[in-house]
Amino acid sequence: MSNMLDWAKREVEIACKKENPNRKEGEFDYGCACYESALKAFESLCDDGHSGFSIKMTKSILDRLLDRKPLTPIEDTDDIWNECVRGKGCPKTYQCKRMSSLFKNVYADGTVKYDDVDRSYCVDINNRNCTYSSGLVRRIIDKMFPITMPYMPGKPIKVYCEDFLTDKKNGDFDTVGVLYAIKTEDGNQERIEINRFFREPEGDEEGSWTEISKEEYYERKEAAIDRI
Repeated sequence: MSNMLDWAKREVEIACKKENPNRKEGEFDYGCACYESALKAFESLCDDGHSGFSIKMTKSILDRLLDRKPLTPIEDTDDIWNECVRGKGCPKTYQCKRMSSLFKNVYADGTVKYDDVDRSYCVDINNRNCTYSSGLVRRIIDKMFPITMPYMPGKPIKVYCEDFLTDKKNGDFDTVGVLYAIKTEDGNQERIEINRFFREPEGDEEGSWTEISKEEYYERKEAAIDRI
């Protein structure tokens, strides 16, 4: 592994020089510090005498730890939950000690539902560099793919969405289209059509969003384009 380590040291040296060509000896540089920290981890792996296979396995374990994902499936046992403080009328909610993004909601009738707030994220269909989180979309995904125990989180589900504004009094946007999802399982990607559409509630309508037909959605989209 000495050849690999020598190669890695040289690569880090080149990267640091490119990151900060005028860096003085002993001077702190954030980018260089990250390169050097990665080199320490690489050197530790080399010292452990890994083979090509075992170093890849170790990397996959390290990647999960860095992503704060469990190494073995989570099981619903009493010792892995902390109860959260919720308002009156809300279900009892517990946060997982092994994975802080995972919550358990226990309803008055005994129904149990799980919610991993990092399991999905939204991608703007008109600007794919724009990603964000949405409670509305997360609830849709939870209904489509309920979490069951034991739970082993995989790659996040990418949900392609669109939003626009038809009436400027409603802020940034008042209409949402949840179009399709890309779900990865066993290394294979699957496109799943969703095609659900929502607008802000009007009058006495309850809830955060009101579901609408595809036809109304595209009528509102035309109105939004005309408004511009």
